[in-house]
Amino acid sequence: MTELACRNCKFININTEVCKNCGSNKLTKEWYGYLVVIDPEKSLIAKKLGIKIPGKYALKVG
Repeated sequence: MTELACRNCKFININTEVCKNCGSNKLTKEWYGYLVVIDPEKSLIAKKLGIKIPGKYALKVG
């Protein structure tokens, strides 16, 4: 199981070469920390970061 973070939206993808969130192919293994968003409409952090889709997001992408 390989977790790759998207350089565009920071969405963490599992076993794929294309981001399931934004469709980008710019994925990297170099990411640090993560945030899990369950309900983006009610989350103040998700609103501040512009997250609209539930999922796991990297805090920092290298």
